Amino acid sequence: MFHSSDFPKPTLISVNGVKLEVFEAGRQNAGKPIVLCHGWPEHAFSWRYQMAALAAAGYHVIVPNQRGYGNSSRPTEVTDYDIAHLSGDLIALLDHYGYENATFAGHDWGAMVVWGLTLLHPKRVNKVINLALPYQERGEQPWLAFMEEILGDDYYFVHFNRQPGVADAVLEEHTTQFLRNLFRKNVPPAPPQPGMAMTSLARAEIPLGEPMMSESELAVFVSAFESTGFTGSINWYRNLDRNWHLLADVNPIIQQPTLMIYGDRDVIPKFERLPEFVPNVEVVSLDCGHWIQQEMPDETNQVILRWLKQQVAD
Repeated sequence: MFHSSDFPKPTLISVNGVKLEVFEAGRQNAGKPIVLCHGWPEHAFSWRYQMAALAAAGYHVIVPNQRGYGNSSRPTEVTDYDIAHLSGDLIALLDHYGYENATFAGHDWGAMVVWGLTLLHPKRVNKVINLALPYQERGEQPWLAFMEEILGDDYYFVHFNRQPGVADAVLEEHTTQFLRNLFRKNVPPAPPQPGMAMTSLARAEIPLGEPMMSESELAVFVSAFESTGFTGSINWYRNLDRNWHLLADVNPIIQQPTLMIYGDRDVIPKFERLPEFVPNVEVVSLDCGHWIQQEMPDETNQVILRWLKQQVAD
């Protein structure tokens, strides 16, 4: 059981025109940075089980609440949340600490940011560790139109873009219920239901599966989103097509050594052609759902630490 009081106290750091709330462990290991990037709707706290383990293994662990989250800045312009800004924040964070490059780890949307960061700023990333969300092939069609065609206009990525403000309000009205219903494990597989999944989840009175964290852990996420609302974090989704355009001219191949960790019960499909785009990838699957590093913290730590050790040995 993790006690939220064990989580490090944050520092507010000014970078790239915003302030980021940054949590650190292992400052004594300066020179071996690893930056952990959370997903949606999460918080730096989602890496609570990895920070001490990585610090003990000799890393300077840097975990920002990215823009839109926690006590970090929440710009009002939607375009301030595109991949150029999100990756720019991380580059500026490296500059703040005086690091030429770092290992970056991302989960869910954090993985999307780490993939984009590595494409846009390859010299600043020495290794990649991504969880849940594999590399997204850019394709001929902007991502949103592609998703709308395949998954329909109720798919939450599409809904967030086509009906701005609607989901934000529902999630804010049911913050505790939404997050309690979302952070579950061992959820029985079920066919997709009509309607928009995230707003349906927020309104559902009975959660499925089992709680994935304690009430005190859940309270960290709930209090953060009660304070911020959801719009800043959802604005990441509202830049999907903008990101597609911003990545038009980059080399799509990621050469860095990469670890990709999937949850076998996650609804996000694995990307069978991953090695075409990420030739130096090792793929590991764990028997869990989407919230990999929180659902199976010890196993996740073992996989990451073994892989990092292997990279040093190679």
